[in-house]
Amino acid sequence: MTYQAQYNSPLGLLTMTSDGESLKELYFSDRPVEVASPAISILEETRCWLNCYFNGEKPDFTPQVTPSGTLFQRQVWSELMSIPYGETVTYGDIARCINCKSAQAVGGAVGSNPIAIIIPCHRVIGSDGSLTGYAYGLERKRLLLLREQ
Repeated sequence: MTYQAQYNSPLGLLTMTSDGESLKELYFSDRPVEVASPAISILEETRCWLNCYFNGEKPDFTPQVTPSGTLFQRQVWSELMSIPYGETVTYGDIARCINCKSAQAVGGAVGSNPIAIIIPCHRVIGSDGSLTGYAYGLERKRLLLLREQ
């Protein structure tokens, strides 16, 4: 069964999706959806994590996440989880860490991350230090990075 909840963040509405055991998706959505899911502990835990994060605190826990994707995507997303709070890395850095010859392939996997913020794809920048590609817009990416300073 799939459960959904929404979270009204300072950067816009977030939709959370769970299978009841772990978080499957967390994404910015432009419009509210009708949510008739019962209170699910993983969604409440995600809400607590988001409260900490958006209150300017570094969360000291991480909700259980199990995003669906290819083996390569999951490898990239796992590497994203290792980026320290408030720091950034480049697509090339990730490619080197996972022994991939293509920073562009890494970029594709980063761009398909289904769990925004918690799997911190916003912490990946261009090799020249520029803010590049973010599914939810560069302004949101900039604000997320500023929030972590």
